Amino acid sequence: MNDLTPNYLSPSVLIGTLSTITAILFGIHKALQLAGWPASERKRAVWNSTLLLGAWFIAALVPSWLGFYDRPLFGLPTIQYGMIIPLIVAVMLFRGSATLRRVVEAIPQSWLVSVQVYRMEGVIFLVLYATGYLPGVFAWPAGAGDMLVGLLAPVVGLAYARHYRSAAGWVRAWNLLGIADFVVAVTIGFLSTPGPLQKLSLDAPNKLITAFPLAMVPAFIIPLSILLHLASLTKVRQRQIERELRDPLLA
Repeated sequence: MNDLTPNYLSPSVLIGTLSTITAILFGIHKALQLAGWPASERKRAVWNSTLLLGAWFIAALVPSWLGFYDRPLFGLPTIQYGMIIPLIVAVMLFRGSATLRRVVEAIPQSWLVSVQVYRMEGVIFLVLYATGYLPGVFAWPAGAGDMLVGLLAPVVGLAYARHYRSAAGWVRAWNLLGIADFVVAVTIGFLSTPGPLQKLSLDAPNKLITAFPLAMVPAFIIPLSILLHLASLTKVRQRQIERELRDPLLA
């Protein structure tokens, strides 16, 4: 754990992360209920989802707490493992589990989009910059980008819920914006963090992003958000294919 971490950061990150998990699980429960899943099947799906997200949370929390991401491995940063491994595991689970695919199919597109209002929590990067804990070269694009994506999430979600055909393009554009935000933030993060890749902010290195608790953002929040973006884009594509099958003139 970094001794230079401000006292307010741990509760902010952990409460925000647990609130995000709770919102996702509640959304899954309501979506399956609206989809007419039998009570026993719905409870089993929600319980399995709770176990998966809980196990992932612990798997991200423990190495972050122990400082694993704060130390290089073979001269290279280690935080990328916290981002890439969960994504690979999640894709494998999605392909191998028919139940998981059914759960994702049952969640309305508007919910998949709107839930990412939690990205507004990116304001913490700007707070840390203002108090001298993060370099501006990283904090501004990461914080402002997250806040923009989070602010637009309920707007785009509501637009899709009301006019899904005309809003599909907005959903696609919002998802691409959200992914691009992470590409920019992660790239600048690597370039401003101490190590062989550091090219930016040499006088004020970005040390906090790989230390507990802020390391939970790249180790949990970023891959979770990317998976939500991919699920949303998949649903957009599936809806387009369904429309083209109903009306070949749209192809």
